[in-house]
Amino acid sequence: MAIFITGKQRYLCCGCGRQFVENPTNEVIDTPTRKLIDRFLLERISMAGIARAVQVSEQWLQDYVTCKAAQTPTQATVGPKKRPLTVPAGATPQAPPGRE
Repeated sequence: MAIFITGKQRYLCCGCGRQFVENPTNEVIDTPTRKLIDRFLLERISMAGIARAVQVSEQWLQDYVTCKAAQTPTQATVGPKKRPLTVPAGATPQAPPGRE
C-alpha cells in the first residue's frame, strides 16, 4: 500500500476502515502540462524528477505512463527499401576484416 503525503488530515471510517480526506482536491492536468511530460519522457528524465518539476504526484505520472505505453504499438512497421542494393559487376563478396 502506498502512502501519499498531501499535507491534509486523513480520517478513518469506523465502519469500513477506509481512509479519506475531508475536502479532496482533484485537479485536472491540462494539455500543455501533458505535452511537457511527454517531452521529458522522450529526454529520459527520471519519473521522480518529472513529478517534482511538473508538480504532479508520482502515482498519477506512473498511471499516465502506463496508459501511454498501452496505446503505443508493440510491433514496428517496416516499409520497402528506398533503393535496392547494387553490387558492381564482377565484384565478389568479401567478409569483413577479422572474420574468415
